[in-house]
Amino acid sequence: MEIKKDILWRVYLGFIGIVLLSVFILGKATIIQQAQGDHWRSMGDSMHQKIVEINADRGTIYSEDGQMLSTSLPQFDIYIDFKADGLRDKNGKIYHQYIDSFATAMSQYYGDKSAKQYRAEFDAAYKKGTRYFSLKKKITFEDYKALREFPLAKLGKNKSGIIVEQSSKRIAPFGLLANRTVGLSREYINSDGKVKKMNVGLEMSYDSLLNGQNGQRLVRFISGGAVPVEGFQVEPENGKDIYTNIDVNMQEITELALLRMMQQIEALYGTCIVMETKTGKIKAIANLGKMDNSNLYWEDDNYALRVTEPGSTFKLVTFMAALDKGTSKPNDLIDIGTAGKMQVGPRVVYDAERTRKSVVTVEEALAHSSNVGLSKMAYKGFGNNPSEFGEYIKKYHMDSRSPIDLTHIPKPRLAPFAKGEGGLMNMITMSFGYAVQVSPLQTLTLYNAVANDGKMMKPYLVNSIRNKGVVIKQMEPQVIENDICKKNTLKAVKESLEMAITEGTGKYAFKGMPFKVAGKTGTAHVADGIIKYSHRVYQASFVGYFPADAPQYSCIVVVRTKPGGGLHFGGQVAAPVFREVATKLYAMCVDRKTPKGYEGEKDNNTYFYSGNTQSFKNVLTSMNIPFVDSVQQSQWASMYANNHKPVLKTNIVKNNLMPNVKGMGLRDAIRLLEQIGLRVQARGRGKISAQSIVPGAGFNKGQVVLLELS
Repeated sequence: MEIKKDILWRVYLGFIGIVLLSVFILGKATIIQQAQGDHWRSMGDSMHQKIVEINADRGTIYSEDGQMLSTSLPQFDIYIDFKADGLRDKNGKIYHQYIDSFATAMSQYYGDKSAKQYRAEFDAAYKKGTRYFSLKKKITFEDYKALREFPLAKLGKNKSGIIVEQSSKRIAPFGLLANRTVGLSREYINSDGKVKKMNVGLEMSYDSLLNGQNGQRLVRFISGGAVPVEGFQVEPENGKDIYTNIDVNMQEITELALLRMMQQIEALYGTCIVMETKTGKIKAIANLGKMDNSNLYWEDDNYALRVTEPGSTFKLVTFMAALDKGTSKPNDLIDIGTAGKMQVGPRVVYDAERTRKSVVTVEEALAHSSNVGLSKMAYKGFGNNPSEFGEYIKKYHMDSRSPIDLTHIPKPRLAPFAKGEGGLMNMITMSFGYAVQVSPLQTLTLYNAVANDGKMMKPYLVNSIRNKGVVIKQMEPQVIENDICKKNTLKAVKESLEMAITEGTGKYAFKGMPFKVAGKTGTAHVADGIIKYSHRVYQASFVGYFPADAPQYSCIVVVRTKPGGGLHFGGQVAAPVFREVATKLYAMCVDRKTPKGYEGEKDNNTYFYSGNTQSFKNVLTSMNIPFVDSVQQSQWASMYANNHKPVLKTNIVKNNLMPNVKGMGLRDAIRLLEQIGLRVQARGRGKISAQSIVPGAGFNKGQVVLLELS
């Protein structure tokens, strides 16, 4: 009996324990589900969800007329996950079924390996179970579109294992043109393994505006990939577009003129800047540096902003300061001697370019670039107080950084004016362009002020900032000094700068010019960095404006010669570049603005257009213009005049032959050429006037065709 009770007691005790445990479990489950449910659900979501960034599109930098100077193109890295379920299911049925044709398609399209080599690489990676096999790097969108249609790839990500990573590549459609000023934007990995940006030029100065703001998206990871969570997305704010003042045609003229001279004399580097006189707009800016051990040049640095000893172009400062103070007058006579040297105060001054006269007027001293003459003017005016000369330099904004809209502008350097630090000697040396370092852009800004009747304008590169085509900020010309000098001083300066062209140091370079030019040559014997005076390196300069009687543009050319080079004077090296630029810009921009006599409107009975057939018919029909229809069923047509009546003729398009797109608008041309597998690059505005692949010629899929519009 006792045994029975003992057994029953144990059974009851076990039953009670089970009941209590069940109650505890149910209670705990209720608490977790009801009271703590949100907490545990959020933890579960956090393990399967992640916030990812959505990259914003970087803005584009345009020329003043809307041509792209720097833009971003998408590029794609393609990988294969050889452990993807789709490739492994059913003993790799899909892999073995499609891999041969995929290898063949890759070989035929890219042509870099045989189909057999591709297949061997795929089999090795499949055997190892490689999860991130690199198939192609940095391919274009056109190549990516083609790859998506290959066997295996078109089955989709889950079945093919193909992984696509998109990024963007910054390109300059015009290549070398203004490359350093427009700048570059690229990413690199630093020593810590972090992705960093390297920007220069406008890409750096306006990086925050161009860059935009990345968006965010919440994604949930499930088998086979990640899906976005609806309602949890912040759209990216794409970067703003920058419209510059640069004129592509002016830039090309400037760059080529500078390049030709530099190649001729094997110069080390050079710069040429064109500024619009009334506004301060930089219309063209070329910076060319020589590549090592070659006669090739590239925009490797912004030499327009580099501060160096300017030489004789700085004499304008001395001339204006002495006349403004009143210690010299335009027709005062200066004894410069015949020996080419003279003691001026504490130092001997030499004349590199001598005049036949031993006595010259103040104006002639500047026109003939006499170091002796200008140093005498400086000594007479400021010998007792050299620091007063420094005040004039400050008034002309030659002692401070250029206000141009770029970052990291170098600061000018001036020797001290204090008596205990050789102030008088420094002032005399400075009077003819040594013991001072300024940039070519600062020198141009001063001469441009002379051309602009004494009003100094701030130089600037950016015309406007736009968002989706809408102007959100328009830059306006800014005056930084209303009157750089007195009116009678300005008159004397202009006369002397014109005299420098007609009978001074620029006489031979500008002989026979069809319009008036004013300007100043400069030649500096340089010693900076590793370059010593014994190396015989010179900096040849010319700065001026045109046409002299009604200035519209100012321009400076600075060229650093090679050691021991034969040609090194400003009149020999820089002035011919200025002449070429001025002559072409005058014909292109200035002469066109000059009013002409009335010319009757020409009767234009000849024309030629190409485009979409139906669009032609719609326009002609809506305008009630009768036409001859010889097109039949073709999608593309050409239209020309015959007996004053439009004629539509079939524009034959075959997939393997280049069609004739001359006369088409750009939109129609792109549509047609991309349909047959070509990639299009275009420049200019208007209708297509030339194409790089002649009509009727064969071409390869993916080949680039360049279209010229005018």
